[in-house]
Amino acid sequence: MKNLSDASCPIARSLTCVGDAWSMLLLRDASMGLTRFDEFRKSLGIAPTILTRRLATLTEERLLEKRRYSERPPRDEYQLTAAGRDFLPVLVLLGAWGRQYRGEGRLARYVDAETGEDIEPVAVDAVTGAKIGTRPIRVATPE
Repeated sequence: MKNLSDASCPIARSLTCVGDAWSMLLLRDASMGLTRFDEFRKSLGIAPTILTRRLATLTEERLLEKRRYSERPPRDEYQLTAAGRDFLPVLVLLGAWGRQYRGEGRLARYVDAETGEDIEPVAVDAVTGAKIGTRPIRVATPE
């Protein structure tokens, strides 16, 4: 596959930094409050070498920020940046799609922390107010 980091398509560019399952699951866990290497490893059952690489990539891509929380021994934690926090709606929409089309068996639900009500995400075009997918879309390439 060619290098997509310079592609004109914003989806292609985005996939270069979050296009694998581990990266998305790390962002999910960070959105749910996990910050430390061992917390991510325990939650995901991920090999330490893979976790180290994914955390480094998400940090380089500025979705996570590494912060030292202990000097002795040296220990870091990972906090979401603004870009990382802004990825949460993507994850919730992906989860809703998964519940609808891959919903066999028992699945977790995303609920409002204050009300306990299920979250039913919808992507809406802020200009027209139309739900994404209900109107034709075309790609306008840069000149």
